[in-house]
Amino acid sequence: MESNRQMSGDLPTVLVTNDDGIDAPGLQALVRTLVSSDLFQVFVCAPDSEKSAVSHCITWKNPISAKPHDISGAVAFAVSGTPADCTSLGISKALFPSMPDLVISGINMGSNCGYHVVYSGTVAGAREAFLNGVPAVSISYKWAHGISNVNDFALAAEVCLPMISSILAEIKNKTYHHNCFLNIDVPTNVVNHKGYRLTKQATTHLKTGWRQVSSDTQGGKMLSTMTMDMDASSYSESEALNLKDEHRFFEREVTGSPRGEVGCTDLDLFALRDGYISVTPLGALSRADSDSHIYFEQWLPRVPEFVASSTP
Repeated sequence: MESNRQMSGDLPTVLVTNDDGIDAPGLQALVRTLVSSDLFQVFVCAPDSEKSAVSHCITWKNPISAKPHDISGAVAFAVSGTPADCTSLGISKALFPSMPDLVISGINMGSNCGYHVVYSGTVAGAREAFLNGVPAVSISYKWAHGISNVNDFALAAEVCLPMISSILAEIKNKTYHHNCFLNIDVPTNVVNHKGYRLTKQATTHLKTGWRQVSSDTQGGKMLSTMTMDMDASSYSESEALNLKDEHRFFEREVTGSPRGEVGCTDLDLFALRDGYISVTPLGALSRADSDSHIYFEQWLPRVPEFVASSTP
């Protein structure tokens, strides 16, 4: 049952989306925390099924469906599109009567640090809001198999609640910084976290590879944060030639560890590893470093020389 304050419409409006799907425990825990605080009017517009690792993919020419979904205390819709679609629809006023004050994407099952933000549908849900001038945050929890449990999502939501409240207060006072959106990562041991740490996006990147599998193993779940390596020993060259006309199946393989800067505590990946809640301001674009600009500034004037030399 909605409170009188919620029904009066004098509360800030929060739109929640994710990439794990509307029934995912991370989103459910976040919505419960927001609703129970009695501080927000909560809208939910999230994918009707898992859309992990779809990045900023959008549905272009085909229509998408939005079906009412029962989430206590919130007005919710399950949408057939991507996280970016859900945010775009949710802030459009086509589905809800007003534009939200803040978009929250998450809580994702698994961290989103470094270059993972490029693949992440969770981060894209927040980025889409930012592209449209709406303040946004993405929230991820560093799930560890054998250690974490679904109750940790509620704890992650609780430790993020002060940040959410503070952002909305700044927005109300017209003092919030609108030139970025925030990517928040919560450590595995959330109960004993060491506090908030302002961080920068690391340049860590997992090695990408594939391995060939039999057709009866297809359809397994693939995660955006996996480490991949090609199993080159699976087939000999002659066997590969014999299979050239056959329908083959490949899947990403988990091996190795991420590469990246060592000892940089102000980077998201390492702050999270050290037990801090990483708070990283992100922009819409990934700009090259200044050294790259200097290099290409010298390279570009020389291009006509190569065009001339290649002319017959």
